[in-house]
Amino acid sequence: MIVFEVPEGDLVAELNRQAAEAGITDAAIVSLIGGVDSFTVSTMPKGDALTDTITKYDLPGEMTGGGEIRSGLVHLHVVMGVEGDRAIAGHLHEALIATHFARAYVIPAG
Repeated sequence: MIVFEVPEGDLVAELNRQAAEAGITDAAIVSLIGGVDSFTVSTMPKGDALTDTITKYDLPGEMTGGGEIRSGLVHLHVVMGVEGDRAIAGHLHEALIATHFARAYVIPAG
């Protein structure tokens, strides 16, 4: 298992960079944890599973999730705990880290 840590910046871009640097093109991201300052997720609208509804949240979130690396690209699904004891879930497009950090626990395939 490899642990990627992101102390600041865009989580997805930084994980893509670290995976490439480590020579990982395919892997399971078995755990993702951290705190983000803002994030963008997408979900599918009712009645159209081929369309994404993308929403940007300019609020901090406590993050948990998982995903994969396929052909060198990170794909993450997350749940963000936000103010008011609410959860926002979906496919993660972007997560900006400045105040806390994130860690991804990765098992390379093959």
